[in-house]
Parts: sequence; C-alpha cells; structure tokens
Amino acid sequence: MNVTREKTENCQAYLTIELEPAEVEKALETSYHRLVNKTNVPGFRKGKTPRAVLERYLGKDSLLDEALNTLVPEAYANAIKEQEIEAIAQPSIEITQTNPLVFKAIVPMRPTVELGEFRNIRVTPEPVTVTEDDINAVIEQLRHQQAAWELVERTAESGDMVILDIESSIDGEPFFNREGAQFKLVPEAVFPAPGFSGQLVGAAVDEEREFQIELNEDYPREELRGKTASFKVKIKEIKQEILPELTDEFAQAVNQEYQDLNALREQVTVNLRQGAEEKARADLEEKVIKAVAEVTQVDFPPILVESEIDRMINQQLQRWQMTDKLEEYLRIINKTEEELRDELHPLAKERVTNSLILGEVAETEKVEASDTEVDAEIDNLMKNVTENTEEFSKFLGTPESREAIRRSLVTRKTVQLLVDIATDSSKEA
Repeated sequence: MNVTREKTENCQAYLTIELEPAEVEKALETSYHRLVNKTNVPGFRKGKTPRAVLERYLGKDSLLDEALNTLVPEAYANAIKEQEIEAIAQPSIEITQTNPLVFKAIVPMRPTVELGEFRNIRVTPEPVTVTEDDINAVIEQLRHQQAAWELVERTAESGDMVILDIESSIDGEPFFNREGAQFKLVPEAVFPAPGFSGQLVGAAVDEEREFQIELNEDYPREELRGKTASFKVKIKEIKQEILPELTDEFAQAVNQEYQDLNALREQVTVNLRQGAEEKARADLEEKVIKAVAEVTQVDFPPILVESEIDRMINQQLQRWQMTDKLEEYLRIINKTEEELRDELHPLAKERVTNSLILGEVAETEKVEASDTEVDAEIDNLMKNVTENTEEFSKFLGTPESREAIRRSLVTRKTVQLLVDIATDSSKEA
C-alpha cells in the first residue's frame, strides 16, 4: 500500500491511497469464498461454483464491490495509522480507479484554537432603563386585551373588528375562502394579503366589495409572489373596541392579586426591568464572546458545521412536533433542504466557533463544575417539572444527562468568567 498525504487544510487531511495488486487479489479471493457459499448457481452445488462462473452469474463488478466493502475501510485505517492522523469523524472517500485500486480520503481532524489576549478585552455594559413610556405602552396593551367589542351601525373604520364572508382566487384557483371570518382592521396586517384591511375601511354591513391585491416580493409564500389575488367579500357585522378606563377595577380584572392601579404599574415596572436586565446581560455576553472570537484563531473541519446544522433542523422539527417528517416541514416552509441548510449555515458556523473558543478558555482557565453543582442544577430543573417527576428525575440522574449538565454549567461559568474579565474596570487592559 502506498499512501500520499496531498495536503492538510481546514483541519482536513487529503490522502491518496494506492493498493498493491496482490492486496486486491487477496480481498477478491476472500469475497469469492464468502459469496460462493451463499449463492445458488444453476448447475453447481452451493460452494462449488468456479470463481469465473460466479463472477459472470453475479455480474462483472459484484466481486470487486464485495471486496471493497472490507478492503477500503481496512486500508483507510492503516493509512491514518501510518500517517499518525487522529480522525474525529468518518472520512469522505472516493474511488478514483480500480486497476490499480486507488482511492482518495478526506479525513476530518481535531480542531485547533489559538487564543488571543482575551484578558485585555474591555466591554462597557449598556445601562438598563425603564421609562414611563415603556410602562404606559404595556398598560395600553393590557387595555386592549381587556377590551370589549360592541356592534355599531356605521361604516367600518381602522381599528374595528369586522365579520365577513370571503371568496378569493389566484389564476382561477381557490386562494382564501371563509364564511364568518373575523378580521381586525389594522394597516400593518399582512393576512390574507398586504392591504386587505385597507380595502374594507368605509364598508357598511351587507355591502359587497370586489378588489384585487398584487402579492409583493415580501409575501411569505414564494410561489405566489408577483401574482394577483382577486377578492369578493360581504360584510356581516362591524364591531368597535371599547377600552376599559384606567381604574383599580381594571387592575383587578388583569389580575386579582393587584389591589389597585398602582400595584399593577409597580409589577409592570418590575417585569420590564427584569426583561431589560436579561436582554442587557445576553447582549453583553454576545459582545464579549464576539470580542474574544476576533482575537482568536479557530480552525475546524466543515463536518462540525454540517453536524450543527443537522442538530438545528432536528430542533425545529421537534418544535413543530414533526420529528422524522423533514419533507413535510420543508413543504410547509416552502424551501428545499439545500436552501434550509444554506440559510442555517452562518449561524451554525458561529455556534461551532464560539463553542470551540469557550471550550479552549475553560481548559486554559481550568473551569470546572463539581458534582455538588450538578446536583444543585438538577434540583433546580426539577422545580419546573409537574408531571412524570420520577421518570424525569431518573433521566437527569443518568451518567449521560449529568455529563451534559456538567458541560452546560462549565460553559455558563466560562462565559461569566469572560464577562467578569471584560467588565473589570479596576484593571487596565
């Protein structure tokens, strides 16, 4: 066997492996004995068919294909051992010729991370503020949630709720047809088509309207972009929104725990501040990790990104409760698998990069999570479990789950370490 290491780039070794004719012949003979004992050839007892006859009966390349199934993996294993290559995943293999037998292997290798001077990074946290406008905006949303709707005898206005029958088509095919559909007339509405609500403003009860709407380039369904939808509608009811007054009774209607309007405003303020603090913390962590990435050299094989994309797609399928139904999911989002993977590629690459960087920082700084911390995290997770608690507790207690929790804790502690370093104004960079 002759092994040539053509090059190494992106943490991948490119090998060309050529096998001696004697090695191939030995594998062919082994395959012959394996196949002849399980193949019935007319005119011959099982196991007694000559090799030339068996090859003609099964096909010219059948023996070679059978031999390659064991010959190539063995040759590959010997090649990476000879080249002292540590592979982290299955290789990409291409057979380039069969006489002599030559194949190429692209071998994914361990990533490399060269940390920069991350201890010199300084990031200033953004101040967290909650304004009166923010509070009033939330309370206004609560007013709309508690609003009543009453029938009116006038033409429809923006903000009204209308009940109507809808018939529509695109290129003669049914598009969106409903009886007794309910729509709130707001200018920003894009369903069933942008501008649909505007076509109903000024309409009266029992009035019929016909109109057309061109679906622009931003329309969610790509196959309908640029086409024209024809609508015919009949208004059945018009209702106007009656907002509640800002009283103590309104606060109690939102939640009986609020004694008065001041209590409601105080809780809204607390919720807004907590949300703002969480967002500010997440933004700060993102800035710090990005800053560390900018001074760090990371190299890894593309297969890690592809694996992360697979994981992200599986997460989406789980959220949609469509596990193992990728084709159906792709049909719903109107994308090919290639388009979806291309869309996810930048984020997947960023996640792999950040994960490798955090792993290297954790190793360099000796960040660890003790068994006590893992136990505490499991207890914390169990607080949110209300059903099948015993089964979930057993699941979290398995070695695999504990190790996953330990890795998660180490990652969180590493991120916090980097944030502490980057926001420590007492030390000069």
